[in-house]
Amino acid sequence: MDTGSIATVVRQYLAAWNETDAAARRKLLAQCWADGGVYVDPRADLSGRDELNTHIAKIQAGRPGARLEFMSGIDIHHNVVRFLWRLVQADGTAGDTSIDFGEIGPDGRLVKIIGFFGPAPEL
Repeated sequence: MDTGSIATVVRQYLAAWNETDAAARRKLLAQCWADGGVYVDPRADLSGRDELNTHIAKIQAGRPGARLEFMSGIDIHHNVVRFLWRLVQADGTAGDTSIDFGEIGPDGRLVKIIGFFGPAPEL
């Protein structure tokens, strides 16, 4: 899979986090998230598209009007990606920058995302 296609999948993934319409979000996730994809961050460990969709809806309900935005380009090598993002609250205030690492599966969709919140720890 070429880097342009992989970048598109990652953009679809972030768009799914911002999509408040459940049907539209399911459609985005079907395009970018593998059936058994695994999502892990400091507060979540889940598997499958339905679990991710439910998790996104829960996060959105707790932060009405908030959105995620890229804070970096999408770094790609082989079948691995990394990118920085941040949460922007409904009033425009921004949260910490966070980083996700992901893996693209043979069908071109994400099979894993591992997220880290906030800055890297001090040395």
